[in-house]
Amino acid sequence: MEFLQLTRDQHQPPSGAEPLGHVIAVRGSQVTLALRTAASNGGGEERVTVGTFVGIRVGDSLLLAMITNVAVQSRTVSDSEGGAVAADLDMLGEIQNHGRSDARFQRGIVNHPAIGDCAIRAGSPELRLAFTIGASNIIDIGHLHQDHAVSAHIDVDHMLNKHFAVLGTTGVGKSSGVAVLLHEILKARPDVRIFLLDAHNEYGRCFGDRAQVINTQNLKLPFWLFSFEELCDVFFGGRKGLEEEIEYLAEVIPIAKNTYAQNRRPTDSPIIRRTDSRNVAFTIDTPVPFRITDLVMLLNERMGKLENRSSRLAYYKLMTRIETVVNDPRHAFMFENANVGGDTMAEVLSRLFRLPTNGVPMTVMQFAGFPSDVLDAVVSVLCRMAFELGLWSDGVSPLLLVCEEAHRYVSADRSLGFDPTRRSIARIAKEGRKYGVFLGLISQRPSEIDPTILSQCSTLFAMRMTNDNDQDLVRTTVPDTATSLLSFLPSLGTREVFAFGEGVAMPSRLRFKEMAPEMLPRSDATGVDPRVVDPEMQHDFMASVVERWRGVRTPADGPDLSYVLGGADLQSSFPIAPTSPHQSAEPEHFGQLRRPSTMRAEDTLRQTLSDRWRK
Repeated sequence: MEFLQLTRDQHQPPSGAEPLGHVIAVRGSQVTLALRTAASNGGGEERVTVGTFVGIRVGDSLLLAMITNVAVQSRTVSDSEGGAVAADLDMLGEIQNHGRSDARFQRGIVNHPAIGDCAIRAGSPELRLAFTIGASNIIDIGHLHQDHAVSAHIDVDHMLNKHFAVLGTTGVGKSSGVAVLLHEILKARPDVRIFLLDAHNEYGRCFGDRAQVINTQNLKLPFWLFSFEELCDVFFGGRKGLEEEIEYLAEVIPIAKNTYAQNRRPTDSPIIRRTDSRNVAFTIDTPVPFRITDLVMLLNERMGKLENRSSRLAYYKLMTRIETVVNDPRHAFMFENANVGGDTMAEVLSRLFRLPTNGVPMTVMQFAGFPSDVLDAVVSVLCRMAFELGLWSDGVSPLLLVCEEAHRYVSADRSLGFDPTRRSIARIAKEGRKYGVFLGLISQRPSEIDPTILSQCSTLFAMRMTNDNDQDLVRTTVPDTATSLLSFLPSLGTREVFAFGEGVAMPSRLRFKEMAPEMLPRSDATGVDPRVVDPEMQHDFMASVVERWRGVRTPADGPDLSYVLGGADLQSSFPIAPTSPHQSAEPEHFGQLRRPSTMRAEDTLRQTLSDRWRK
């Protein structure tokens, strides 16, 4: 008792600072304080509880720590000396030269506290110094939970270059937090383009004229941009294809690509050329145009050479399957007018990924209402092209890919999801930063995300989580010195978040700033405000809902395959499926396609990039 009193006399609090207690135990990065009873029971600003920042004076330095646990201890020290309540602290960093003009904060501890050192409450000046980031490019996303006067700053370059993730259960303000981050990124990094995969059509109105919104009504994504795996997923409706039919497609698709390349030359005859598969210049994954009519003609030609009826049936089923998919009005964004204008790859990429931006640096890709049988393939195409665009352009224009509901596409369960989508996102996570392609993952079920991909995100924003598996997964991704902070996760308020990693000065509890009501994410796909719904619905309301539900649209130009599938040779052998009313876009089935007569300078640049990609 006499030794403890002597030590306390030697470690008095700074002048004017009210002591909270004294150090009674030190265990590595953890410290235990004996709190003064008045401090632990006080009210207002003097109240000390979990989450309170505490400073411990050691020489010229002030050690900064956070209280993570408060409990009544056995009374080995008299109440008058403040030993009835003990507080456990996590050491966060050290303010060197405290109280001087050259004071600075550094993470980690150089001078550890000793038994009897005095602890004080850390004030706004200390917290502002600790949470100020010295980087030249920072964004303000809100304020510190413990002190609203201290802004929450993020090093945007570190956050982007090493990827980030926003995790939290539904209803905690996750979408509005993402909107805050993206707004600030657009301000701080005007060179970065953003491509947002919007699973629930929430972000369409959040960014005003800074973003274009793409959905099934205005998307143009020609089928020939799909890789072989992605195209098979479309043709087989998201199910595993028959091995025999997949082999047939693998043989004829490169030939169909070569046929298109030959027939588009001005000197070529508009009649289809017979091409030997051994002389084909393209692979099954080369993103060059080809026609569905050519593909079916090649299959039909091969079927005609067979005498075995069962072998012919396999070809016929494949052709019928292709016709059904192509003529489905929900797939019009892939097949309708896919070859009009010739090779439009550069134009498609330019529109999707905003290159050049023309004052609109962001694309919101809305997926609510997309046909489920092709959704995985479409996401795979977009993610793959985002990476390859950065690869073949040498990363000259950075791109941030933000993936909402990430657990859908990169599931920890390998039996779920679409493998090409997982590989595309994993490639961005592992290699994207080398080519200026960055990744942002958003999920309400982090435990269902592939941990290999999540571990590549070096800045983590963790919002309220109540599921033990989700908390355990997050715990494995944060530094050891911050794991105790995760005990607060189940009790975080709306818009509150714990931030860890490269983008923040140190692990901290923040609160996202509020946004104007018109800028808040709001789903376009699920209902409206019940206060503005007319109780007397119009009589044609349900009819319009049913029409939208069915995806009915006026048939436009699409490939007419009936002349292939309806030939006399086939009619005598197999029943013919009903054909679509779509009319062919091609004057003759293999006529010369229209191409732009002139090209602007930016068109030439895009075409050069497209050609380099394919080599």
